[in-house]
Amino acid sequence: MTTELVEVPGYIAGTWTVDPVHSGVGFTIRHLMVSKVRGRFGTFEGTVVTGADPLDSTVTASVDLASIDTGNAQRDEHVRSADFLDVATYPAMTYRSTGVRRDGGGFVLDGELTLHGTTRPVPLALEVEGFGPDPFRQDDPFKGARAGFTATGEINRLEFGIGDRATVPGGALGLGEKVQIVLEIEAVLQTA
Repeated sequence: MTTELVEVPGYIAGTWTVDPVHSGVGFTIRHLMVSKVRGRFGTFEGTVVTGADPLDSTVTASVDLASIDTGNAQRDEHVRSADFLDVATYPAMTYRSTGVRRDGGGFVLDGELTLHGTTRPVPLALEVEGFGPDPFRQDDPFKGARAGFTATGEINRLEFGIGDRATVPGGALGLGEKVQIVLEIEAVLQTA
């Protein structure tokens, strides 16, 4: 077996903290099988450790489920309830990577998602958006760095015990089983 050195332009190995001000954790789900509802979580944190070889990198993240925002306060309260996320019992969703692998011209981040008391493997298609200097460093902008990543994936909410298969007149599901996940992450290099 031969190993291939993975190169990413401008790549910097190190420990990075997710910048929640310049990042987003979003999702999309079908509603009544005729449209899609989009939402996001406003409170989250994460750490990315980029290895000397990008395939040796790791990610850990946590999302405060009470911070859900779908643009409708009444719907958000219902999603927080025991009917769906049950944030009183399960306040956070966590992700821990188990590996990074090449997939054609891109990458896949393999990992375990824990949601609603259930842990399941969830791979995410990963795009490395780039690495560059951190212009927000007041002391010395040339010491810091920022990195950008986009990750997308899909989960089946029923596999995590969220909601049910309730139908509406005509037999369509009231809420789709599949949830599309989109993460737009900007991370700050931690320096001594």
